[in-house]
Amino acid sequence: MSKSVSRRKFVQDASLSTMAIGLTPQFIKAQSNVVKDKVRIGIIGTGFRGQSHLDMLCERKDTVIVSFADPDLKMMASAQRILQKAGRPAAAEFTKGNDDYINLLKRADIDAVIIATPWEWHIKQALEAIKHKVIPGVEVCGAIKLTDCWDIVNASEQSGVPVMCLENVCYRRDVLAVYNMVKKGIFGELLHLQGGYEHDLRSVKFNDGQNGYNDGIEFGAKAYSEAKWRTNHSLYRNGELYPTHGLGPVAMMIDANRGNLLTRLSSVATKARGLHKYIVNHPKGGENHPNAKLKWKLGDIVTTQIQTHNGETIILTHDTNSPRPYNLGFRVQGTEGLWQDFSGGQLDAGHIYIEGVSAKPHQWENPEPYLKKYDHPLWKKYESQAAGAGHGGMDFFVENAFVECIKRNVPFPLDVYDLATWYAITPLSEKSIAENGQMQVIPDFTRGKWKNRKPDFGMNDIF
Repeated sequence: MSKSVSRRKFVQDASLSTMAIGLTPQFIKAQSNVVKDKVRIGIIGTGFRGQSHLDMLCERKDTVIVSFADPDLKMMASAQRILQKAGRPAAAEFTKGNDDYINLLKRADIDAVIIATPWEWHIKQALEAIKHKVIPGVEVCGAIKLTDCWDIVNASEQSGVPVMCLENVCYRRDVLAVYNMVKKGIFGELLHLQGGYEHDLRSVKFNDGQNGYNDGIEFGAKAYSEAKWRTNHSLYRNGELYPTHGLGPVAMMIDANRGNLLTRLSSVATKARGLHKYIVNHPKGGENHPNAKLKWKLGDIVTTQIQTHNGETIILTHDTNSPRPYNLGFRVQGTEGLWQDFSGGQLDAGHIYIEGVSAKPHQWENPEPYLKKYDHPLWKKYESQAAGAGHGGMDFFVENAFVECIKRNVPFPLDVYDLATWYAITPLSEKSIAENGQMQVIPDFTRGKWKNRKPDFGMNDIF
């Protein structure tokens, strides 16, 4: 590759600046100040996602698994088997209905709780945790109502109880490498970013659980796992229902809530065809099946465009009801080049082009050499521990940040303002679609603090 002298100096200067930013008092404090040796944790929601968290928590020597809350006795039993296999004591169980999690939160021996329940419960349960001075780590989705987002910000600010958004894709290896490149100025000044949730979930949304996972056309009370609750959202809602996987990583790259702000959005949706077609064509379905008579509200592809205070634009795509390979569709574009992702995180997939650096003008390159060169320090330090963790290892990092920040009493890298902002995309997009794409104002959940907050993602969590 050819590289101009001026370009080399620019990158070197940017790298030095990034190193200087990394040596913040908060970063130094995180290295040395361990307040707790162990974190005592409860889990609300022992389904497959809750069990994935449990698997990773059991790998750590600094966690005590205190209790579980879930009315699903089969999932509860599966979670207890994970503890037994790990040589851990059984957890206390709270199984008496949907609200028994409140009794879990009343325990005096819990520091934190993982919330991995159906989407509509996330904010309600996080607010209850805050009320009982229990630190919540909240799984991802979008809010049901915009007021939910203000409620959790207000509760966290008033109580002093921090909240972490458990967005694992921010820690995907290629995403973190690109984030590192962004911070070193490799793409120049950022202009435009894209991401989304492009994942064929039709077989997950219809699952009777009788012949193995992902087999059936039932949902609701007759169904299994996520199909019990997730599919209903497609029946009654039309919007960007799952924004955080696509938005979280690019929001970190443009320092949203930390010197920048998401300001407005507009959303549109296609017609709904995918779920009906799936039911009609399934061996257990057909034109006469009761579920084939339903009118689905969620458009098969929802597109949301977002504007920012600093002048970047973002496009999000929600596409879960169409036949397609998995891909989150990332694009990070600046004044000096861009990266586009066409994979599920493989380093050798996708495209990259850097002006003055790429071998030939106007020709894409394989991104793997770049992504390896700029591998983020988090992955360099924790690669062996992340091996075998869920979702290609990235689940390790979100779990590690949650536990270590509590131990060291330092702010979460993905905090309550991030959770509120990203969650808010869902009800705002629903409103925009209902109003024929009308622009919606994204609230400033930091109440102006974004102007002075410093970017620290990927810095204060390298423990």
